[in-house]
Amino acid sequence: MSVQVSGSPFDKSTGIFMKYSIAISAVLMAMSLAACQPATVVTPAPAVAVPVPVAVPGPAGATGATGATGNTGSAGATGTMGNTGATGSTGDAGATGATGNTGNTGDTGQRGKTGDTLVIVPAAPQR
Repeated sequence: MSVQVSGSPFDKSTGIFMKYSIAISAVLMAMSLAACQPATVVTPAPAVAVPVPVAVPGPAGATGATGATGNTGSAGATGTMGNTGATGSTGDAGATGATGNTGNTGDTGQRGKTGDTLVIVPAAPQR
């Protein structure tokens, strides 16, 4: 809060305002602390300890009877048909066949004729 009154002892230019504000603040703080009453402290009554019984396990009991067999489950659904397989690779070339048997001997030819001689004369070259 800033109070500015001209011509008063609280004029900021003389510095007196600061001296009085510190003194007033100190007096107000002392009065406010002196007016406080200390809070009354209430101590709760101590809790009474009640003994708790501790459970002690006894011997193990007899084993129970075997349970009944469960029902058979229902049959599963038929699966879907699979895809057609891929075409196989071409096979290897076959082995060479066995050599054939020797053929039969041919018939004997006829006896040739004698006496006729044939002479072939080449044609004259063309010019």
